[in-house]
Amino acid sequence: MESLSLFLSDSDATDMLGRALALSRPASAVVHLQGDLGAGKSTLARALLRALGVQGAIRSPTYTLVERYPLDDGEAWHLDLYRIGDAGELDFLGLDEGSATLWLVEWPERGGAGLPACDLRVRLAVDGIGRSARLEALSGPGRDWLARLAEDRQLPRSPVQAV
Repeated sequence: MESLSLFLSDSDATDMLGRALALSRPASAVVHLQGDLGAGKSTLARALLRALGVQGAIRSPTYTLVERYPLDDGEAWHLDLYRIGDAGELDFLGLDEGSATLWLVEWPERGGAGLPACDLRVRLAVDGIGRSARLEALSGPGRDWLARLAEDRQLPRSPVQAV
């Protein structure tokens, strides 16, 4: 499976997608979260992290650029690269020290080649009163992840398009 399109009618549907992503994820993954301001990138990341057992505040990394969260099997890094001017600025974030088993990267296009290869791209967009989500697998583990996700009967199914 290469892609999956979903309609997220409300924040509960976004939370449901985050939980489904958490429950079906591979041991190590890089996720690019793309969309305009207000499209729901941080909301989805927060739901995914919460489903992975992160306790306490889950802050948007808008100003800190990266927030790190301990997981049972490593560490999740949530990055928001909206405020960086050049991919070279990633060198100052200490990302190459790498105990991250999960990367959630908002505005990945600003990080360029300074980021690891993406497994799953999630494109979010405002769609009426809800959000559209298009998930695209960009690696073998990403395709496996997307196939497991597509089997989840809890996900919003109308309209859904799998390719």
